[in-house]
Amino acid sequence: MMYLILLTILLPLVLGVYLYFRKIENRNLKNIIIASVIGLVVIINILLTFFTGRFNLFKFSNHLEVGFMIDGLGSFFSIAISIIWLLVTIYSFEYMKHEENEDKFYCFYLLTFASLMGMCYAKNLISAYVFFELVSLCSFPLVMHSKTKESIKAAMKYLFYSLGGAFVALIGVVMLSVPYGVRDFSFEGYIVYNPVCSGCMGSIPYHSIAVTLCVIGFGAKAGMFPLQSWLPTAHPVAPSNASALLSGVITKAGVFLIIRTLYFVANPSVIEGTVFHYILVILALITIILGSAMAWSCKDIKKRLAYSSVSQISYILLGLFMFNPTALAGSLIHVLAHMCIKVTLFLVAGAMIYKTHKRNVDDLNGIGKVMPIVMVCFSIASLGLVGVPPLSGFYSKWFIASGALETSLGALKYIACAVLLVSAILTAAYLLPIMIKGFFVKDVEVVKNEPNKLMTIPLIILVSLVFLVGMFSGYIIEYVLGSL
Repeated sequence: MMYLILLTILLPLVLGVYLYFRKIENRNLKNIIIASVIGLVVIINILLTFFTGRFNLFKFSNHLEVGFMIDGLGSFFSIAISIIWLLVTIYSFEYMKHEENEDKFYCFYLLTFASLMGMCYAKNLISAYVFFELVSLCSFPLVMHSKTKESIKAAMKYLFYSLGGAFVALIGVVMLSVPYGVRDFSFEGYIVYNPVCSGCMGSIPYHSIAVTLCVIGFGAKAGMFPLQSWLPTAHPVAPSNASALLSGVITKAGVFLIIRTLYFVANPSVIEGTVFHYILVILALITIILGSAMAWSCKDIKKRLAYSSVSQISYILLGLFMFNPTALAGSLIHVLAHMCIKVTLFLVAGAMIYKTHKRNVDDLNGIGKVMPIVMVCFSIASLGLVGVPPLSGFYSKWFIASGALETSLGALKYIACAVLLVSAILTAAYLLPIMIKGFFVKDVEVVKNEPNKLMTIPLIILVSLVFLVGMFSGYIIEYVLGSL
């Protein structure tokens, strides 16, 4: 099985490196090869769900190994990421047609994908951390693809925040290893209590600090306050297919490692009920409100969606910080819901810009009559993000709110529910007017300008997944929670 895991990493990695040094002149052939490689990774990921196990690749020392494992959480993320990546790839074949340096774009595009696969299957925190860093290093060239002054500045900011957050997390990782001998960082739940390390730092709860630093550091990739400002800077200047992946997929790298830290390396009891628990919950709530409020005030559609991601990803984090099965289930559903919904919204924005060159929301009146299929997809995704049943966004938010009420956080659990409600109202305020004015504004000259099937078919599949994730969320969660 280890060889199959290695294939999920090596296939896109080798193709990405090849595209950097060698140009494939036949564009159709190149597209077929790229889609085939990613499609093959999807198939391998699905096959790997029928197996479990741990595999060593090599050792640095007796306590430090690089290896891989197959479990429910890794399979959940790897399948979701690879399917979304394949759909965005198909969309990209049309979107990138007029872009310069297309081969170099696909090089880093594939290297980022390979790094994400390695992170999903990593057997310990050190292995996962290395791949997490590679995700940042391989994805920042996607932001600066246009090579404008703005895109280069945004890419540097993205890299600074990503590496800075990772450094904070590394401090936490090192702290975990020093006083209690957590040397191999295996995902087997070493830390199951909240000790006071009197010999190291007086009477300070050492493990609580270490885990909190890991969460805040990895949270930078997930856009958690106060390290969230790279998202609205990077998204407007990146190609829309890259923005879709940055928002819908790459941010989930931070979520993934937060889950691994809280529920595999450590245990919720390490920080549950401590001041650090309250700090994490409050940071998530601030991020939810801040992101929604800023999204409502933005006129640039991609920047609006970027701030929306800041808010919506913190729904996931809030559920993780509640430390009960109900909220955790809601967070995992919202991982899938947000992937499908936000990738759809960014791809729709890209299609609008690609066909009309308009990105100010005030200029999109009547766009539903010009691009009806695209706007129907936008409308369904928007309703899903607001949380309208029976779409997946409703189920995820319901479970997160219900889980919040099951906690012992005192008044903070009611504040959390109120914040979720206010955020839902703000989400409706910044998305639904685009939908309403897109379809129902009169006296607009209508000239059909729908993008081709390479763009519309992935959008249709994505909005179908928004329904399906909600319908089958129970089965999905039962499989994933079985590994926790």
